[in-house]
Amino acid sequence: MSEQIEQAERGVGEFTLTGPLATAPPAGYTAPEPDEEWTLRGGFAHVYYGERNQGIVRPVIMADGFNLGKSDLTWLYAGLGRDFPFLTELRRRGRDVILVGFDERSASVLDNARTVTEAVLRTLAQRLGGTRLMVGGFSMGGLVARYALAKMEQERMDHQTGVYFSYDTPHRGAYIPIGLQAFAHFIPVPNDFARQMNSPAARQMLWRHYDAMTGQNGVAPERREFLQRLADVGGWPRIPRLLALANGRGDGTGIAVPPGETVLKSERVYPGTAFSAQAQGREVTVAELKRRFPESEKTITTGDLPEMDGAPGGTLRSYGILADALKKAGADVDLRHEEVCFVPTVSAVALRDLDQQKDLYANLDDIGPDESEVDDFTWSSTTTPHTAVTQELGTWLLDRLPD
Repeated sequence: MSEQIEQAERGVGEFTLTGPLATAPPAGYTAPEPDEEWTLRGGFAHVYYGERNQGIVRPVIMADGFNLGKSDLTWLYAGLGRDFPFLTELRRRGRDVILVGFDERSASVLDNARTVTEAVLRTLAQRLGGTRLMVGGFSMGGLVARYALAKMEQERMDHQTGVYFSYDTPHRGAYIPIGLQAFAHFIPVPNDFARQMNSPAARQMLWRHYDAMTGQNGVAPERREFLQRLADVGGWPRIPRLLALANGRGDGTGIAVPPGETVLKSERVYPGTAFSAQAQGREVTVAELKRRFPESEKTITTGDLPEMDGAPGGTLRSYGILADALKKAGADVDLRHEEVCFVPTVSAVALRDLDQQKDLYANLDDIGPDESEVDDFTWSSTTTPHTAVTQELGTWLLDRLPD
């Protein structure tokens, strides 16, 4: 029995935290064949012509988001039509869909931006006519496209983009609970979850990152460098109209995850391990980590952080995904809150930083739209999963396609 539990504890980390765009399509789903497939530096693209188009005429370039490993553009195509036929509707309107994938989605945002730049240049070389591009991305893809276009402008490269969009992109940072990040490194063998949490992209995007070497959490050096590199190219592209969409609500209403409450407990495998929702305070316990092989215990604390888990924003099944892995390993799991905030609404629409409770939970209707760094933005009327393309948000974006 002890050998079985040891193997179970060692194997728990073979998962990654993913949203709807990186989950398997429904059984029997078949994505349409692309009209063109491109090999790009650091990635690739699938091109789907708009209805009645014989080539690229009215292009919409969309960059994939964050995960571990190579993009799967079949999964991405399926995800973008799971709740609302977004790509189908784009093509029906005569728009050519260009999905950009990366050889390594967890690589530096700066590196993957080169792939988007190459996709833009190839699109311009093949475009028939003079319709300006729409360029953007989902989650991390929005940051990649943002940096790519801004850098092109700095280098006096004409990207001919009329509209830039970001879809639940962490412009001011994303949030993975500190206790969860710590657990990735508490697993006593190298694992996918730890590789994802410690990847260059995670270190750049996460508002607070857990450092396994020091046991401390804070702003990762890679994030500081990324923000400086972004500032060096002007922060944003200035030529296109800038749009931002958020999966979270904008009225200050978060999700029902009371601060300080236990969200997940495990017995039998990692027995006694428990996670609590982030609460305010100087020294707040967010996780009690315990394992048998090799035997170890660790208390994870944070200080002076706002109530992030229940904040208004696009959600991720952060604890639900871990609970699934623990149950698969044979654990007895008490899961009380499977979803928590991943990209706060104020981050997705570039209105506020995440450090202050009042900003994180602000009613955005009370804030002047001119305070955002983008030209136009919207949020969901209900809390929805991170990057889920709903009819409400999809229609809003379709109504703002470039002429």
